[in-house]
Amino acid sequence: MDFDVEGNLGAAERSVWSMERDGRPARAVTLSRSYPTTVADLWDAVTNGERIPRWFLPVGGELEPGGRYQLEGNAGGAITACEPLSHFAVTWEFGREVSWVEVHCSGDGAGGARLTLTHTQQVSEHWDEYGPGALGVGWELGLLGLAIHLAQPAAPMPDPAAFAVSPDGRAFIGGSSEGWEQAAVAFGTDPAAARSRAGHTTAFYTGEGDETTSGAAAETSQTGDRI
Repeated sequence: MDFDVEGNLGAAERSVWSMERDGRPARAVTLSRSYPTTVADLWDAVTNGERIPRWFLPVGGELEPGGRYQLEGNAGGAITACEPLSHFAVTWEFGREVSWVEVHCSGDGAGGARLTLTHTQQVSEHWDEYGPGALGVGWELGLLGLAIHLAQPAAPMPDPAAFAVSPDGRAFIGGSSEGWEQAAVAFGTDPAAARSRAGHTTAFYTGEGDETTSGAAAETSQTGDRI
């Protein structure tokens, strides 16, 4: 696969922000990326149960408002909102942890379509150790898979494990982690702390973490493990 590491890293916009969720302090990561397709095609790719496994993970359940979904070997949850061609929201339930994901689709003003994803979780020791990259890198890998699928809808999904350990995959993961480090600093995180957390995240995603780091894994994304 002819893979443009820098082009794909540059296609993403990343931000970190704070809020309260259910009365507790929370942090959110927001990731946006444009695709050379229509809003209708983008919406179908992220909501059609037959297409989602081509770029993410096999999914089951009732994919409709009020229904529940389950990603194979990963999170499940409730579909709490859905406005066709515009946005949907779900709970992201893995083990005993619950967080929240919102996805918006829109035109990008240049003839393409833009996806904006926000994942919110309550502040925890896990966030203090890994920072926003724990969520952000996993989703960025997912939206990379979506880009490949939209460009070649009939092509099989690349092997996520093989990509993660390839030179291109390691470069992409490292660059994504650095991008989330920069987003954390822009949010107000101490630069040294942001650098340390990004290092932990990169080590995990590239398989270079020690047993303690690897044991912190809680979720899995379509293109590799997500902390």
